[in-house]
Amino acid sequence: MSMHAPLIIDIAGTSLTDVDRERLAHPLVGGIILFKRNWEDRSALVQLCADIKAVKPGLLICVDHEGGRVQRFRTDGFTHIPPMRAFGEMWMDDGKGKKHREGSGAMRAMNAATAAGYVLGTELRACGVDFSFTPVLDLDYGESSVIGDRSFGRDPRVVAALAKSLMHGLLQAGMGNCGKHFPGHGFVKADSHVDIPVDKRSLSAILDEDAAPYPWLTSVLTAVMPAHVIYPKVDKRPAGFSEKWLKDILRSRLRYDGAIFSDDLSMEGARRINGELISYTEAALSALHAGCDMVLLCNQSLGLGEHVDELLDGMDAALRDGRWVPDEDSESRRVSLLPDTEPQVWDELMRQPAYLQALDLLP
Repeated sequence: MSMHAPLIIDIAGTSLTDVDRERLAHPLVGGIILFKRNWEDRSALVQLCADIKAVKPGLLICVDHEGGRVQRFRTDGFTHIPPMRAFGEMWMDDGKGKKHREGSGAMRAMNAATAAGYVLGTELRACGVDFSFTPVLDLDYGESSVIGDRSFGRDPRVVAALAKSLMHGLLQAGMGNCGKHFPGHGFVKADSHVDIPVDKRSLSAILDEDAAPYPWLTSVLTAVMPAHVIYPKVDKRPAGFSEKWLKDILRSRLRYDGAIFSDDLSMEGARRINGELISYTEAALSALHAGCDMVLLCNQSLGLGEHVDELLDGMDAALRDGRWVPDEDSESRRVSLLPDTEPQVWDELMRQPAYLQALDLLP
């Protein structure tokens, strides 16, 4: 087994610099997350992914590509995937008058969600991307602006059924999936990118509603991303830094055994623990000790990228001092997210019957 490489970092531009190559080659870096700023066109993305794999073949190339307003690549042939709410609305629509067929909306919505997963996964993989942080499992209470139409809906059963359909499409494309944001970000108004949301409900209320999709999806869920939300009735730490949430509840009680990613460590909700602002290294160590297998540091490569270097150096020091011990199980969970089938090249994909049929099924 290779060294546990828990760090997922990013780059500033559309191609690799020597400094990027040096950072990606660091033994503790296990992946890269791409953003809109890394997109020029499809051939440049193919080249970029090939260059990343040339540095280290086992690097996991990730992106936030959900559909709707969270889709990093939108031009040069990429299909615009609808927001997840569109599938929830489709589920509710059984037709009017003589066209009414009980349950027909649910069937159409599930087939469309599978098609969306397949289109999303095959297009990304044709360009060399391994993994997308999708789908959102948060419930839509109509409160959270940051979640909003990224959610399939309000009913956890509908959310679970549609998410499972989308995941099946991704799996057919040879891609894993990531349920987020555990145990649920939909109830709180605040945006954890700039604030620390607090959800004051009881554990039983959260498990009955928001977290309900997780145990229903254990057979297909390959990764989970916890919310940067504090649930004070359960723990005073945000979920992604809480052993109680990750080890006791998600792993033991809900029996989840896939990968756990921290959400972006540079978000405001990530770097205040017990009210104190902590360093990126301390935030990474806290997340790993709490039960995360991998941690993300996003948008810190811009400029000189000193925070990326600070995290790499800090984690090196923590490893030397024994403040962090690599975990073989975590590394095998990371490696299991790498696709194990060959992707189709774009031009062949465009003629493939299963892909063309999936495009037809999208709302």
